[in-house]
Parts: sequence; C-alpha cells; structure tokens
Amino acid sequence: IYAYKTHITSFFKRFPRALRSEKDLRTSILKYFSDDIKPATFNLRRVYLKAFFDFLVRENIIEKNPVDFKKRKDEGRARAIPLEVLKELLGAPDKKSYAGFRDYCLILFMLDTGIRPGEALKLKKEDFNLASFEVTIPDNVAKTRRKRTLPLSPVVAKEIKKLLFLQPLEWRDTTVFCGFEGKELSTASFGRRLNKYSRKIGYKITPYDLRHSFALLYLRNGGNVFTLQRTREPLI
Repeated sequence: IYAYKTHITSFFKRFPRALRSEKDLRTSILKYFSDDIKPATFNLRRVYLKAFFDFLVRENIIEKNPVDFKKRKDEGRARAIPLEVLKELLGAPDKKSYAGFRDYCLILFMLDTGIRPGEALKLKKEDFNLASFEVTIPDNVAKTRRKRTLPLSPVVAKEIKKLLFLQPLEWRDTTVFCGFEGKELSTASFGRRLNKYSRKIGYKITPYDLRHSFALLYLRNGGNVFTLQRTREPLI
C-alpha cells in the first residue's frame, strides 16, 4: 500500500492538473513515462498507475485508462514521439531569434525527411532544390556513402527558404543549418538545444527520436507533419 501511495502521489505532485480533462491526463501520462528511467522503474510506475486509473474508470470519474501501453522490455530502443508532444516541440523554439527559427526548421526538416542528424547538419545550399521540393544527400555526407535524393514537403521548403533569407551573404558557402556566426552546427550542440526544449515541454527528446518518429508520421499522416500545426486535437 505504501508503494502504491508513493507512486500516485509522485505523479500528481508533478501533474496536479492532470485530471482537468481527458486530454490533459493523456498528455501528463505520456510525459511522466517518457522520463529517462530503467525498465524496472517504468514497469513499476505502470503497475500502480494502471491500477489507480482502473479504479477511476470503475467509479466513472474518467472514461478511459490512459495507461494503455505495454511493459518496457528494451531500455535502449528508439521511441516514436507521441504526436501531441511533437506539437509542443514545434512550438518550443523562439522563432523570433535566428537560432530558434533555425532549430524549428531543422526539426521540421528531420521529421519531414527522416534524415540522420549528422547528415542534416552538413548539408549546404547547393544540396537543396527548393523549386522542385527536393534535397540531395551527397555521397560524402551520407552515412552509407551513397548519394540519395529525398522529397521535401512544400511547407518545409518554404520555411527553409525563409531561413536562408535570414542569413547574410557572407554565409553563402556555409551549411544551411549553421550556427549564429555561420559556423557548422555540431550534433552535440543540436542535442544540447534539443535538451533545452525537452525541459521546456517536460518530455525528453533526442535527435534520433526525431528520425525514428518520421516513420510514425509517414504511416499515420501520409508523411505530412503539418497536421500537427493545423489541428489542436490529439492525433492518437
């Protein structure tokens, strides 16, 4: 009983407004279980919270138990980020600053194409054909050392065009997603910025989580990430 009470108290201490609505509850649960914890801890949380919310369902306090996922088996497995969390992530960067707008464009680009972080950060302006909505990954950039061409969504192409417009002429030979002084942004630097946004939205996200989520978006939304920005309703 003590462990049960401890886990329930811990959850509601972090998310005191979780029961305000079904949507708030679902989002709070997703954030709580996204913590960087061991599978054993994840599964303990699941057992106690699932039991508690089963009780609330029986008492007609909530309609559905939000803890509807399986136990965690593989600690190192990449995660597909829930779509409502991606909405929050897209709104986290300060788009009024160059660095914030660049991060926003880079996140969109990775979600739209499924490109590896290290590849995205090495691309230059000549690799993009924004008029044809294409980007070419040169063989010297591709991890597999094989050149390939990826399609771009029109809205992604439009946002990247805006980003390039913000960059001064002396940056014309730099990478597209470069730092404030025109220097190439490292994967470590982007990872740190993503950590900042993770803390802001309360959900840990890594660059490779974005790559993994591309498959989820492709299957559920026809590859179109922009439904995240157009709708306010949860997509899962």
